[in-house]
Amino acid sequence: MSAETSNNKSVYKYNMSFYYKSTIIYFIVFVLYLVIRGEFVEDSFTLVISDPVLYFLGLIVIFSIAALLYNQLLNKHIEITANSIAFINRFKERRFIKNQIVFIKFFRQKGSTKSKRMRIVRIKIENRLRPIMFRISDYDNEDDLYNDILEMKAAIENN
Repeated sequence: MSAETSNNKSVYKYNMSFYYKSTIIYFIVFVLYLVIRGEFVEDSFTLVISDPVLYFLGLIVIFSIAALLYNQLLNKHIEITANSIAFINRFKERRFIKNQIVFIKFFRQKGSTKSKRMRIVRIKIENRLRPIMFRISDYDNEDDLYNDILEMKAAIENN
């Protein structure tokens, strides 16, 4: 079990692999373009710095690194206990007790053919206009997260 579990509490961290992979890919494309566009003159390498595509790729790499650092700073995770669910990041915590939850519904993302992987969860909280929505696949150990939310849904429907 990869979710941290202690005292009947499961913690599911936000999956950062997309940000890592995209940053690495953008950086590799940037370096390859830099090497290809550079000029080899008399056994020396001259950098072409007046190329607008180079600036554009550099901006993409910078924005990708900024998004990675921002999401790492947020440290988002979901904490599920026997009677509550909490959405936590570095700056705030939103905890909802089972009694506050009106319903939990699962939806498949449009265009998704897989049954569980691209599930969207909608949690309606009483005295709150908009429901809380999140994608299960955005978090580590999505099968256990899905099962925990399914158990919570069954407990709410039985009351």
